[in-house]
Amino acid sequence: MQLSKDDLLKAYRMMKTIREFEERLHVEFATGEIPGFVHLYAGEEASATGFCMHLDERDKIASNHRGHGHSIGKGCDVHAMMAEIYGRGTGLCGGKGGSMHIADLSKGMMGANGIVGGGPPLICGAGLAAKKLKTKGVAIAFFGDGASNQGTTMESLNLASVWNLPCVFVCENNGYAEATSSKYSVSCDDAADRASAFNMPGVVVDGHDFFAVHEAAGEAINRAREGKGPTLIECKLNRYYGHFEGDAQTYRGKDEVKNLRATIDCLDQFRAKVTSASLLDDADLNAIDSDVAELIDDAVEKAKAAPMPAAAELLTDVYISY
Repeated sequence: MQLSKDDLLKAYRMMKTIREFEERLHVEFATGEIPGFVHLYAGEEASATGFCMHLDERDKIASNHRGHGHSIGKGCDVHAMMAEIYGRGTGLCGGKGGSMHIADLSKGMMGANGIVGGGPPLICGAGLAAKKLKTKGVAIAFFGDGASNQGTTMESLNLASVWNLPCVFVCENNGYAEATSSKYSVSCDDAADRASAFNMPGVVVDGHDFFAVHEAAGEAINRAREGKGPTLIECKLNRYYGHFEGDAQTYRGKDEVKNLRATIDCLDQFRAKVTSASLLDDADLNAIDSDVAELIDDAVEKAKAAPMPAAAELLTDVYISY
């Protein structure tokens, strides 16, 4: 699919916003001002961006514990996200969800999820709703190599195939299920190989290459929209930080992350490709860099100044009546 200049600028802005959001959180978390755990998506930006560039208001996504990138990709407000991570009342979930449970149903973002393999069953429900209501909507689950081994994921792949649901399952294989190498914990070379057992296409793509992800995502999403059923896509990529902030990462090799940043960074690859092909120039990209830096600075400043949730809000959003 040929991307316009506006599309390319949008893609770069999305990736850069995710990167700067995460890099800033890495710094801010060390101050002790952010409650709970934070799992950073830095290094994996091409995956969320490549998929979410194809989505619109009809579509739904379900994320995992590493959900900031998917949230930004689906259009969640950066200021409200930052406030949520700081536990403030102005956050997307009123400061009650934090990093691991960010959600915005108005944007089709069904939530980050602290349950490993918690997202795939959710998109089966969203996909079934889209099919029954004939909206042409697509539901996408993002999960890791660890979750690819979960029974919930296997059951969801089977259900989506049996019911021919408009679902796309995205395994973001960053090489580690927390501290366990996927080479040890996954029984096949590629998690996507498991797709054949569920009678659906299985695709492996370089998750550092936005253009490769975007192309594979477009094919799978269009297939789902046309009523041809689900697809399993495995994006092979790398995270730049630990499983969580504070992870000593003793399981990683010396200079592993340094070398990854220097050789296969998705933002560097994108810039090199679009400038060498004269699709964009450095001035275009540098202007976005400046805009994004200001956006993140403002989001952090406003989050720190925002009020904590009031005591009266303790039980709101807990119980529901029908």
